[in-house]
Amino acid sequence: MSAAVTVLVVIFWVSAALLVYVQVGYGALLAVLVRLRRRVMPAPDPGALPAVSVIVPAYAEEMVIAGRVANLRALDYPPELLEVIVACDGLVDATAERARAAGADVVLELPRGGKIRAQDTAVERARGEIVAFSDANALWEPDALRRLVSPFANPRVGYVCGDVRFVSESGTNQEGLYWRYEMALRALESRLRSVTGGNGAIYATRKESYVVVDPIMGHDLSFPFNMVKRGWLAVYEPGARASEKMVPTIEGEFARKRRMMSHAWPIVLRGGMLSPRGYDPLYAFMIVSHRVLRYATPFLHVLALATSIALLGDGWIYAAAVAIQAAILLAALAAGVIPARPLLIARYYVLTTASLAAGLWDWLRWGTPAVWEPAEGTR
Repeated sequence: MSAAVTVLVVIFWVSAALLVYVQVGYGALLAVLVRLRRRVMPAPDPGALPAVSVIVPAYAEEMVIAGRVANLRALDYPPELLEVIVACDGLVDATAERARAAGADVVLELPRGGKIRAQDTAVERARGEIVAFSDANALWEPDALRRLVSPFANPRVGYVCGDVRFVSESGTNQEGLYWRYEMALRALESRLRSVTGGNGAIYATRKESYVVVDPIMGHDLSFPFNMVKRGWLAVYEPGARASEKMVPTIEGEFARKRRMMSHAWPIVLRGGMLSPRGYDPLYAFMIVSHRVLRYATPFLHVLALATSIALLGDGWIYAAAVAIQAAILLAALAAGVIPARPLLIARYYVLTTASLAAGLWDWLRWGTPAVWEPAEGTR
């Protein structure tokens, strides 16, 4: 075997092994580690509820903001301990007026500066010792806030994210399938050490642990690892449930994830995620496995495909690898004509994997704006 072939073989097996590890092996390994190392959290004191300010950043949300505020007002939480703040990031419609009419305690009318800066300003105005956050199109279950704040009974906890379910009456998007697996991974991470990512629909921090980040870097990815670096735990509370309307189509999900990744890559490459300072070995391993390698999957796929094609004729395994990858790509193409569930799952996987690379391209080529628009079809 020539040196060139040897290099191709090594690249193929490393890239293929990493793909299998990222998609399946990491979750299996977490499950084993959780069984070997159980972390006991203190039981919450049901009589000691903290004062909470729930912050809803909003841009052009006049269609949903009244329902969002009403949903928060209906929570099973003492009203004297609950403050609802709507932070309007720019005034382009009747969002502010409808939020006041629906019963928001504070409505901030801010110049357009992006979601993060709207949240920062709201935290400065918040009276609660806990600041919770929600998207304008999310709905929380009645006991969601009680569940969300319960882990703060542990003084080491600085961040808690809840469980979000994406709902859709119709459409082709397969996000719900992926998200259930993602929530299972976060549950294992939380039980073992700390989560590596959150979500925008339902999460909270202590006001003292709140981190001001670059306005292009969202909280979902930047908060958990920054909490760990500062000595806090970042945990997942599955009983704190929220729901959001799903983007109807896989193509719309591609656009949403592409935009999200244009905000995520700056966090990974220059926002401190790759710096080992503040990480213990276990959490560093989780960051590399769940975040760095996950975001590298489009490049690993390209390497696996290119090397397996180059190695055709050197063994049946390479022919099988080419056939499997070609079948997935063909199934993804066919889903545009035949909307069968297996084909739609293949299309979802291909496009959402491609969105990781597309988001990197967007950030490197044009930069990432701090402002955002509501995802199409989610209101």
